[in-house]
Amino acid sequence: MGGSTDSLPLAIFLMGPTASGKTDLAIQLVEHLPCDIISVDSALVYRGMDIGTAKPSAEELARAPHRLIDICDPAEAYSAAQFREDALREMAEITAAGGIPLLVGGTMLYFRALQYGLSELPAANSAVRARLEQDAALHGWQAMHERLTTVDPEAARRIHPNDPQRIQRALEVYEITGNTLSELQDRDGEQQLPYRIIKLVRAPKSREVLHQRIAERFHKMLELGFEAEVRELLKGGNLVPDMPSMRSVGYRQMLKYILGEWDRETMIERGIIATRQLAKRQFTWLRADQEAHWLGEEAGDVLGQVLKIIAADQI
Repeated sequence: MGGSTDSLPLAIFLMGPTASGKTDLAIQLVEHLPCDIISVDSALVYRGMDIGTAKPSAEELARAPHRLIDICDPAEAYSAAQFREDALREMAEITAAGGIPLLVGGTMLYFRALQYGLSELPAANSAVRARLEQDAALHGWQAMHERLTTVDPEAARRIHPNDPQRIQRALEVYEITGNTLSELQDRDGEQQLPYRIIKLVRAPKSREVLHQRIAERFHKMLELGFEAEVRELLKGGNLVPDMPSMRSVGYRQMLKYILGEWDRETMIERGIIATRQLAKRQFTWLRADQEAHWLGEEAGDVLGQVLKIIAADQI
C-alpha cells in the first residue's frame, strides 16, 4: 500500500474463519511486536458469554489483554457502528502510546465497517419486514435469496442462502429506499481508515481440517459447561431468543434445546452445522478481499511468515 499511505500509522488485521487459531497467533505476535489486541467479534463483546464464544482464557488474557471484550450486557444490542466508534478510539490510544493496533476476529462486517465506514441505512420497517417473513414462510429463504440475486447480485454473492437475517435486511433496504444495500455501502466506502493496513488471513487449506476443529471445539464447549452457562444467562429473565446475543452461533441452538424444542443430539448436530455455515460465510468475505495475505499454515512457522510480511512493509 505504498504512496501517500507510507506516513500513516500501521494497523494489522488478523482475520479468519472460526476455529482457525487466530487467538494463538495474536498472542505470539504480542510477544514479538509492540502490538495491542482489539477483538473484532460480535459475540465476545458480551459479558457472561465465555464458553460458547471460545473467549480467550484468563491465562491468555493475562499474557495478551484484549480490548472490546466483555463491554456489554447480553440483553443489550451492539452494532457495527458502535464497534467502529469503539475500535477507532482504542486504535488512536494504542498508536499514541507507540504501539501497533492488532485487530483480531472473525466478524467480517465489523472489519468492513472499520475500514470503509457505514452507510446511513434506513431503520427497520416492521410492515416491510413482516411481509418479507410471510413471503419466506410461503416460498422458503432459498427463493428469497434468489430474489435478492435479481435486485442486488453483489449482496447476494456476499450473503449466504442460509443467512435469513441478512437476506431479509438486504431486501428490506431495497424496498424502503429503492437503492440496493451494495449501492448504499459503496456510496459510503470513501470513509477511509487513517492507517496503513496489513491484512492477514489464518485458515487451514483443507476444509475437512477446519470442520474437524469445529466439531472438536463444540464438544469441548459442552464438556466445559456450555449448557450451564446459557441456563445461568437465562436466570435473569431479561433475555429472549431473538436478541442479538442469543442469535450467536451455538447459543441459538443451545436455547432450542433448553426450551425443549430439540433433543440433545439435534442441538449438537445443528450447532456444529451452524458453525460450519458461519465459517463458509467468513471464507466468502475473505476470498473477496484482494488485499489479504493468506498464511500458509501447512508450510509451518506461521509466526515467521507474519513477521516477514510486516518487515517487508517497513522497507
